[in-house]
Amino acid sequence: MSVQAFSALLSHWRRKPLQLLTLVMGIALATALWSGVQAINTEARASYARAASVLEQGALAQIVANDGTGISTEIYGKIRRSGLKVSPVIEGIVRLETARIRLIGIDPLTMPRDSQTVAIESGSELTSFFDPRGQLLVSSTTAEQLRGNTDMKVRIDANVPEGAAFVDIAVADRLLDKRGRIDRLVVAPEQSLAASSLGQFSPALVVRRSAEQPDVARLTDSFHLNLTAFGFLSFVVGLFIVYSATGLTFEQRRGTFRTLRSLGISLRQLTAMLVVELSMLALASGVIGVILGYVIASILMPGVAATLRGLYGANVSGSLSIRPEWWLAGLGIALAGAAISSAQSLYRVWKLPILAAAQPRAWARASARGLMIQAGVGGILLSLAGALALTASGLVAGFAVLGCLLLGAALMLPSVLAAVLIGMQRLSRSAMTEWFWADTRIQLPGLSLALMALLLALSANIGVGTMVSSFRLTFTGWLDQRLAAELYVTAKDEDEAARLRAWLPSHSTSVLPIWSTEGDVAGEQIQVFGVADDPTYHEHWPLIASQVGVWDTIAKGEGALVNEQMWRGGAAKLGDALAMPGGWNAKVVGVFSDYGNPNGQVIIGIDALTAHYPQVAKLRYGVRVSPNKSGDLKRQLIEDFGLPETAVVDQAALKRQSRAIFDQTFKVTDALNFLTLAVAGFAMFSSLLTLSAIRLPQLAPVWAMGVRRRNLALYEVARTLALWLATFIAAIPVGLVLAWVLLAIVNVEAFGWRLPMYVFPLDWLLLGAIAFLAALASVFLPVRRLATINPADLLRIFANER
Repeated sequence: MSVQAFSALLSHWRRKPLQLLTLVMGIALATALWSGVQAINTEARASYARAASVLEQGALAQIVANDGTGISTEIYGKIRRSGLKVSPVIEGIVRLETARIRLIGIDPLTMPRDSQTVAIESGSELTSFFDPRGQLLVSSTTAEQLRGNTDMKVRIDANVPEGAAFVDIAVADRLLDKRGRIDRLVVAPEQSLAASSLGQFSPALVVRRSAEQPDVARLTDSFHLNLTAFGFLSFVVGLFIVYSATGLTFEQRRGTFRTLRSLGISLRQLTAMLVVELSMLALASGVIGVILGYVIASILMPGVAATLRGLYGANVSGSLSIRPEWWLAGLGIALAGAAISSAQSLYRVWKLPILAAAQPRAWARASARGLMIQAGVGGILLSLAGALALTASGLVAGFAVLGCLLLGAALMLPSVLAAVLIGMQRLSRSAMTEWFWADTRIQLPGLSLALMALLLALSANIGVGTMVSSFRLTFTGWLDQRLAAELYVTAKDEDEAARLRAWLPSHSTSVLPIWSTEGDVAGEQIQVFGVADDPTYHEHWPLIASQVGVWDTIAKGEGALVNEQMWRGGAAKLGDALAMPGGWNAKVVGVFSDYGNPNGQVIIGIDALTAHYPQVAKLRYGVRVSPNKSGDLKRQLIEDFGLPETAVVDQAALKRQSRAIFDQTFKVTDALNFLTLAVAGFAMFSSLLTLSAIRLPQLAPVWAMGVRRRNLALYEVARTLALWLATFIAAIPVGLVLAWVLLAIVNVEAFGWRLPMYVFPLDWLLLGAIAFLAALASVFLPVRRLATINPADLLRIFANER
């Protein structure tokens, strides 16, 4: 009996293949967008873990100098002679012709085996590695980039991340011009090391445990949380399709449920069969969704890798590995989504009396009660969003505000639209117009989920678009202030830099050193830059808060500027004495905006920088010259002075590069926005297509009274466009509030900077036009079916039991 009953349930899908496609595609799309984002996040985090273990020996404690000047070979010798097992590491960015790579110099004879660096096992490999000319151990991708750019031997090692190279420490010292200064000492794991014991060697030495070391995974958490949030939003929009499809499917099968119940199938058996049916469909759809997610992730992964490289300096492979964890998670999320979407329908089957399911309005009454509950829950969520925005702090709280805002607005939408439709019905002056608005209100429960999905997609597009456009406008103005020099020059070593310092003053208006060191400030390893006492900084540098005479104080070596990230994070306040690396203090006299930098940064006078950190690298310079002479000066630097073309960058090129990184950063967001809007359009299409079949009982009487089928089809188009317009208008304020939350809460918590908010009405009109076309496309097939329906099918409505 149960087998025949289950077969009867499955027969519905043979009669309604398009509805089966809608349900399967809904689960598949929801799963695809979620699993695609998870695949990207998993791959990126695996790259971080691999890079941390290989490049930074992240699992081991390390000894560093807290003043940022490095450790001398004399101190290293004393530490080794004391019996401590440590291994020296020198690292930095080196330019090899047109290629720039991160160079890590190691001593393989003293490096602990647990450091997980490159494997140098045989004697011949060790001999080649110690070649005085140098041997670089790199990935295959980096080896291709170095082809023709270096005379050193290149050996491929699969363990080395892209953009990095291991080399003998002596070769690294020569290439990076470290002059015997060691960046860090890796401590063997079997030793217990106290910071106090290092004082006998140098008071500047500190122990940095594995948990305290800079971790790119922590820096990029905000980026991945953003991706996860968009993936979840797309997942929710996809679930609306599933929810709508399952609800309508259950309604269409109410006669089947009645018959099975009348034949003796218990509620428990019927519910179990429905659960098994949905589980089978969810698993099949989940497999499709995970495959689609892999395709989406493969397409987006190169863009994500470029974003992480440009914004955070994280080397992430642009390729994607198949990892079982996100495949299993994708199938799990498909099952969970199907369960959530069908829970209400299953509950109605369980609670409705045996004959109530055969009554056409039984489900409508349940839907009406559901709308009232929805409105109440939506109001509570909007109130909670407001309370969290005013009182809570932290990135998770920011996303909680976003979630409550979007979900609350979506839940409120059907009730708001119902109120508007009632008002329009009361304002009607003709019978047909009144019928039109009344009939639209009757169809609202069936279309509400598709409209909610459309609201979420439109609001997300408006909100994120406003944020990105505001960021772009602010960033462009900030670049004009920050990149004031006409040319930017980089020397390959100190000898070339000394020649530049002698040559440039007679060929330019002013020379602005761009020198920096790294050290511990307020418990974080950050960069400390020096600036010259030049009108360029007084006139152009983007300060957002400052004390009187800020630049004079900095020129005297008594003050410091901190970036907005440190200021908003509470690490420094105006007027505070800031403890600098090396044991001296500087007064915080100003705060500058520093967009695109996830870390803190301090600026002091150039004389103070060289006085406190005499070993600072002096290779980079900004050159001021009349704009119409910058081309000639660039040519002279290349042809007369002998710099390679890659060492001289003009202002326009640097701005283009910065804007390219900016645009790349939001390409993934734009893609997810588009996909979310596409899923919402599919939700609208599936709802209208499914409703078109069950709407005939409402349309047949109107046709019988003389309204032509073509006119009925036009009314359907008008109804769809009216609902689209109302939803679009509702999405604008929701999207603007979303943009404010992103700019004022999420952005500050994630990156440490706050951006002004601008509005872009033309962008709204473009989005509205796209949504308008999507609405027309979604209604085309149902309207065509109605306009060409056989009159006999309409007459047959009156003969059927309803």
